[in-house]
Amino acid sequence: MDDPVSAKLTINKKKYAIDIAYRGSHIRDFQKKSYQLSFYKPSMYRNAKEVHLNAEFKDPSMLRNKLSFDFFNEIGCLSPESRFVFLKINGKNEGVYLEIESVDERFLLNRQLPKGSLYYAVDGDANFSLMSNLDKEVKKSLKLGYEKKYGTGEDDERLQELILAINTISREEFEHEIVKYVNVDKYLRWLAGVIFTQNFDGFVHNYALYRNGETGLFEVIPWDYDATWGRDVNGEIMREDYLRIEGFNTLTARILDVKTFRTQYKNLLEDVLNSTFNVSYMKPKIQEMHDLIRLYVQKDPYQKDNMAVFDEEPAFIMAYIEARGNYIRSQLGMLD
Repeated sequence: MDDPVSAKLTINKKKYAIDIAYRGSHIRDFQKKSYQLSFYKPSMYRNAKEVHLNAEFKDPSMLRNKLSFDFFNEIGCLSPESRFVFLKINGKNEGVYLEIESVDERFLLNRQLPKGSLYYAVDGDANFSLMSNLDKEVKKSLKLGYEKKYGTGEDDERLQELILAINTISREEFEHEIVKYVNVDKYLRWLAGVIFTQNFDGFVHNYALYRNGETGLFEVIPWDYDATWGRDVNGEIMREDYLRIEGFNTLTARILDVKTFRTQYKNLLEDVLNSTFNVSYMKPKIQEMHDLIRLYVQKDPYQKDNMAVFDEEPAFIMAYIEARGNYIRSQLGMLD
């Protein structure tokens, strides 16, 4: 069911009238559901009109989404705020959830960012290409793959101009022309975030596009990052060398075809490896997050019988960071 239903929500004894709906596609078949909440009386909660509650059902650590959003923020990307909550529905424990900020007009206002358009990449056609990723034919519309969250009809035209420019600017002109459409520094930081966390779907899905209304430049915002840090969408182990450092999608390929941008990207990867993506820096963050929710995971009806695995996950994630970091270092020469 996609239609929301009315509900009453109590947070720390304060009552809210809300609409609630299931969120996600395949995840709604899981025992533990994920939800989208819209507030209408009062109309705001923590400066938000809408929040998402993610069950993190396939992530045995329950940490990966938040770990990813925090990581993206630290390396200089726009990223949703998130925090853990414990949910009860009709008096029954539903367990630990990750409350995620909605990427909408409030997202921009809360950061004092210029007004601009926001689009969600909803399927594999959000690949920055003229060709469909789904049926391998020329797209009937350059808006395919995107759902407008905030903006106007004129913004739709700007989005289509972006896709057309990415695919038609000549190789000789690309370095000087693409900067009129894309904030390349921000794009490379997002690309680095996808590469470090190893979100395989992140190049054509699991992101939002923001066009800054003042600069006219697009940048990318991460979304749905639970299948990361060494595990895939089913919670199975993903090898540390599964995702190449050059990434995928048409825009990434064209940007990394430019030596100036490629060098900038290589230097960024080295900086992040030395400052952020390493065990000594990440270990206390991972352990603190794990300790914060452990007592509540024990009360989660869907997770309480898996505490042994939950307690092993911080070490698993740190082993991934070590192995992935070593792999990325071994591949940096590919960017020369």
